[in-house]
Amino acid sequence: MDALTLLHERSSMGKLMEPAPSAEQLNAIYQAALRAPDHKELRPWRFIEFSGEGRERLGELFAEAEFQEDPSADDETLNSARKKPLRAPMVIAVIAKVTPEIAKVPKMEQVISAGCAAHGILLAAHALGLGAMWRSGKYAFDPVVRKGLSLDEDDEVVAFIYLGTLGGRHKPVPQHTIADFVERWD
Repeated sequence: MDALTLLHERSSMGKLMEPAPSAEQLNAIYQAALRAPDHKELRPWRFIEFSGEGRERLGELFAEAEFQEDPSADDETLNSARKKPLRAPMVIAVIAKVTPEIAKVPKMEQVISAGCAAHGILLAAHALGLGAMWRSGKYAFDPVVRKGLSLDEDDEVVAFIYLGTLGGRHKPVPQHTIADFVERWD
């Protein structure tokens, strides 16, 4: 796939099914992620891969977060949280592994770098003919989830990227008017 076509046509895919990416595909996906901009070569990212029963463990973590937030949460709410990671055959948590004491590379820059790594995952998945969806939501910021993922105090969950085989048709990619987003100082 031509690089500009990839950049112009990548879109999120909400409907994903088996199979999960193969080991060879995952290698290509992670190689793309590791090319993210990285000031001072800190490599401020960590990836946690959930597949098989690992998705169920992540779902239990989400349900525990719901319960801690609201101990009177009903079974429907808890079961809904448990099912979220099952929407794809694989989920990759992208973690910004922040080194706070580096003055020339502030925390925000390290988090953005991890975000670029997440974007690399999305682009590589699309280039390989896979579907992907970047999700975050409240679980990315929840203390129960953070503890369950063994995050340090300064670390951030940047994304939960859902990966799999395309389970539906591609939505048309909207065309944007560039002038709506670009300010020029000539």
